[in-house]
Amino acid sequence: MLPPQRVSHSRSRLRRSHHALTAETPTTCPDSGAPKLPHKACSVSGYVRPGLKIRVPKLKIGTNED
Repeated sequence: MLPPQRVSHSRSRLRRSHHALTAETPTTCPDSGAPKLPHKACSVSGYVRPGLKIRVPKLKIGTNED
């Protein structure tokens, strides 16, 4: 079956104008001050959210190597 009427270029492009992706904005870690993505662990201190810190020595997350 065919659509009843063809959609013009401008109408389809107007619809697609809302499909653009936005870049994730990093926030600062309250423990170390390093930039981190929301809902991700900080690579320096391992901070995720209040009351939760993650430590993975193999990936060097949450280890203080100075």
